Amino acid sequence: MKIQALIFLGAPGAGKGTQAREVSREFGVPQISTGDLLRDAVEKQTPLGLAAKAKMEAGELIPDEIVTAMVDMRIDQPDCKKGFLLDGFPRTLAQAESANRMFHAKHRGNPLVVDIHVEEGLLLKRLMGRRTCATCGEIYNVYFTSPKKEGVCDKDGGELHHRADDNEGTIRQRLVAYENQTRPLVEYYKTKGLLHVVDGSKEPEIIARDLIQFLRSA
Repeated sequence: MKIQALIFLGAPGAGKGTQAREVSREFGVPQISTGDLLRDAVEKQTPLGLAAKAKMEAGELIPDEIVTAMVDMRIDQPDCKKGFLLDGFPRTLAQAESANRMFHAKHRGNPLVVDIHVEEGLLLKRLMGRRTCATCGEIYNVYFTSPKKEGVCDKDGGELHHRADDNEGTIRQRLVAYENQTRPLVEYYKTKGLLHVVDGSKEPEIIARDLIQFLRSA
């Protein structure tokens, strides 16, 4: 992969995490999740982690500068030398501007941004129909990949759970938040000529194959 910085965008349920894992595995570059960075920093009680924890305990949003600083430190690690994938960053236009300055300061060039686009109706089915095995973590969907026996994992017989936040009301709130806060990034990167749109309604294996082929020539 010639691109140093690869950013994945997509609404909840679009499959960006799945595709980021496939690309990470194919090209041997790390997938960086800001959620994972945040949890790790809080657990290790780093200065950034303590600052983030204070904000969370006060019921406030994590400031852009804290999130950006965590990403800044992470991409300086040796495993990012050949490049990296960002899953969950940037989420706002302010973070995108900070990311651009960061990439150029580190001589990483412009990012390539992959937007995995899925219609809202399909997103709702993906999220509302999701069931997870309490034992092994295997994920099913009652609309698309239902288990052989309702409520039971095919692999180990574990009980399948439906996440409390996978209800229509909560999901619609998450989608509205995405449209208001993160969706503007699509236009932002499109105007810069850095956007590659992927049809997220296809089978994950087909999306991964086409995306990897595109990245080899990008």
